[in-house]
Formats: sequence, C-alpha cells, structure tokens
Amino acid sequence: MYLSKRNRITFMVMLLVMATVLGSLCIDQDSEEKTASANQTKPSGQESTLRYAATFGPEGTLDPAVKWTGWYLREAGVYETLFSYDENMNLQPELATKYEQVSDTEWRIFIREGVKFHDGTPLNADAVIYSLNRVLDDNNTRKGEYDFIESISKYSDSAVTIKTNSTYAPTIASLTDPVTSIVSPGTDLNIAPVGTGPFKFESYTQDVSLSLKKNDNYWNGTAGVDRAIIYFVTDEMTRLFKLESNEVDIADGLPQSEIAGLHNNPEYKIYSTPTLRTYFLYVNMNKEPLNDVKFRQALNYAIDRQQIVDTALEGVGGTPAKSFFGSMMSWSINDRIDMVSRDEQKVRSLLTEAGLEDINGDGWLEYDGKPFELNIKTYTGRPQLKPAAEVIEAQFESVGIKTSVTILDKGALETDLNNKDYDLSLYAWTVAPTGDPDYFVSKHFESTGAEAQKLSYSNPEVDEWIKAGRQTMNQTERKEYYDKVQEQVLDECPEIFVFYQNSLVGTNKKVAGFKQYPNEITFLTKDISIDE
Repeated sequence: MYLSKRNRITFMVMLLVMATVLGSLCIDQDSEEKTASANQTKPSGQESTLRYAATFGPEGTLDPAVKWTGWYLREAGVYETLFSYDENMNLQPELATKYEQVSDTEWRIFIREGVKFHDGTPLNADAVIYSLNRVLDDNNTRKGEYDFIESISKYSDSAVTIKTNSTYAPTIASLTDPVTSIVSPGTDLNIAPVGTGPFKFESYTQDVSLSLKKNDNYWNGTAGVDRAIIYFVTDEMTRLFKLESNEVDIADGLPQSEIAGLHNNPEYKIYSTPTLRTYFLYVNMNKEPLNDVKFRQALNYAIDRQQIVDTALEGVGGTPAKSFFGSMMSWSINDRIDMVSRDEQKVRSLLTEAGLEDINGDGWLEYDGKPFELNIKTYTGRPQLKPAAEVIEAQFESVGIKTSVTILDKGALETDLNNKDYDLSLYAWTVAPTGDPDYFVSKHFESTGAEAQKLSYSNPEVDEWIKAGRQTMNQTERKEYYDKVQEQVLDECPEIFVFYQNSLVGTNKKVAGFKQYPNEITFLTKDISIDE
C-alpha cells in the first residue's frame, strides 16, 4: 500500500498518539505495581517482602566453604556457625551452646539440641564434623587457615572434640568465620544452600538476585518478614536510586556525597557505623628506597589522614587510622597512642637521611642521582580507593615525590602484589572478622605469612611475639604480645595505615529491627521487620 507524504505524516502522528496513550497506561500500571510493592501493605493472608540492594554477592557457587561465599550467605541469613559475634563484637554461642577446654590442645564443643536444617534433617555431631572437614579438605583454598586442627571427632550426638596440633588460642574465634558454616550433609551446596538460619534459600541468579523465604522452624524465633530478595547492584548511585524510588527497602554502600541529604529526609533512616575494615598501603620493601625504614617513615608522615577523610570520604565514610586495629577492638592500642599527623619538616629530614634530594632544583626529588617516581596501585570495587589514592598522590607530590596512581581490577592487582611488581598499593582488609588479632597479624607480619611475602617483611622478634600470642591462653598476656607487634609495625612501616571505613546503610522508615555488625558478616536477621 502506498501512502502519500501527507498521509504518511498523518499515520506517524497517529502512531505517536497511540504509543503515548498506551505508554501512559503501561506507566500507570507499572507505577501502581511498584507503589503497592513499595508500600508493603499486608492485608490478611498477604506476605511481606524485604528488598535489599547489596554491593557484593556470590561469584557463581553458593557453597559456603568456597573462598568467601559463606560471607554472602551468612549476610543473607541462610547459614550459621557454632559461635558468632553480636553487634558489639561480643563472642556468643550460636549453633553451639558452650565449649570446654579439655587440655592445651583439646576443645569440646556442645551442640544446640532441637535444631533442624531447612530440609528437616537434624543438627547433630555428624553434621558438624561433616561441615568442618569440608574446610580441611586438601582441595579447599582456605585450608591453610585451619591447618592448626589435627582432628575433629564425635564425643556424643550433641558434642564434638576438636584436637589441635599445638596450643592455639584463637580456636573458638576461628569457628565464627562463615567458611565454617554448618551445612546439611548430602545436598548439592553449589546450587541449593541448606543451613539453619532464619531464611531459607529459594532461587539465585548470578549477579542479579538471591530470593529467600523465612524459616518457619527457626530455632531462635520466626523472622519478622515472610520473604527477602537481595539484589546485587555494584553501582552506588543505582543503589541510592533504588532506595529513593522505593524499589528496595534497604541499601548498603550509599554514596558519601548523598548522606547529608538523606539524614535530613524523614522518609529514611541512615546508619553510619564503624567497621573493622582498614585501608592501608602495602609497601614493597623489595625495592629501593622502600627498603629503607627512613623513607617509609617519611611517607607515613607525609600523609594527612584527616584531609583524606574530609575530602576523599567527604567527612562521613570513615575515620583516620592510628594502627591496623580500630578503637572498637579490645586488642587495639589506639587509646594510648597518637595518630601520626602530617609533619612536613620531619618528612623532608627523613627523605634527606634516606638519600633523596632535589639535585637540579626542579622541585622533584632524585634518588641515587636519578629521577625518582612512586606509583600507587589500587583496584576497582570499592569507591573509596581511587579518591583516597589521588589525595595521597597529591600529598606526596607536595613534598617533592613525583607520584602516579594506577587503577586495576582486583585480580590483576593481586597478581602484581604476588609478583612484587608494585611500589605501593592501597588496599582494604577486614582486619578481624573472627574477632581475634591473629587473623591479620599472622598473615601480614609473620615472616611466613602470605601478605608478609608480598611486602618482603621479616622480623624474627615479631615472629616470636605472634607465635607467643597464638599459644598463650591468658588474654592479658596475649594482648601484651599483640601490643608489641602493633608498636613495632608502626615504627617499621611495612604497611602504612590510612583510615577505618564506616558502613553507610540506608533504610526506608518502615524498616525496624535493623542492626549493623562491625565485622560485616551478619546483615539479614530474624529481627528485621517492615512496620506499616
């Protein structure tokens, strides 16, 4: 059929009008559906659903014993461990009721009776042994963290005995890590998690969402919502948009720049809570002049931590660091030391002692008579890293150290760190997810530690203190050893500590019972509800 130019125009206009009308109808319908979902009204018989926009999620497998997958499923309320920490980092029994230290190398764990897995099978000693042995499997990449365990045996149907190779003080704390999640034996945990938590697994789409429903038979009381959906949203502004448009009820990792406005909006509750996550610089002591303690100390004094917090973190994303342990930890020495403040005079004196000088008067320092430049490598995934690295870059350059910043994906940066192909690297670690100091110090400052290898750091005296801290059962004596480690590390600067991160979470005003946990491994709990 042939249409004249005039008829073609008329036809196009009609199509536009029809599209507008139909689009209006579709928009109205979608709007009504979203509004109904957002309001979460719950007439008799209708289920309530909590929607949560999370920054991170599982990477394929749902098996909690694989790498860090257990963390995400613990956050989702699917899995539990024998012991856990409350929101104040107090150790508490969870699927265990208590423990006894039978000898220097034997621990008896008593299991909570009457608990059932989501599939209806009972929690007992056999299930606990099965779950923990999965971590000890030779093929488990995290086996090395648990090689202190010699054996796990059945004492009774409701108790197990853990025997260690030698005296190991962090034994009970190590059983709080979600890698030791207690699972139902005989299920395919890669695709269908079966735990004991307040929420049961329903479905999972990688990088998209995880759907849950409440566990009606939860041993510690029924969850306050019938269902929960976790959306995995990597972009912080998108998470904020979803919260503001009522597409979700909770969003974590909110943009620092938007916190003030959200605080002033009565429709939202904003939580800004210190975490155990410390941001710090790896220092490659395999390179000159980074192998000179004077140069490392100069870098430490060149950093203005408060300026980083005020600018890169916009005053809300964290607090200046003193040591690697934040003040909330009982193991920290922060209550008796001062923060290292920027001291330009001291910086220049230390740089001179380390052999750096401006030979040609161009404002940049040379080393060994040659132009000198530092590179700071960091990674994508945490929005605080890039701006913080750029502020440090400017601070170093203000004292004559030419500096650049390189942004990599995390895998590429890990390769460079392992190959010692870096000068400095800005990184973020949760320094005590199990609540025990050995977790971080043994990895980073014991000569055989994986992270110490990246630093080329070795100090026999520090090795002895760390070993003694692991093997001493008296908490006061343990703290004395870890205090010495912190003091020595702060003096030698194999790592330079910059700031502690605050967790920034927003909820709509209907969400009740939400708590933040500093170790960032508990999120959805039975206490969360939606009030109408």
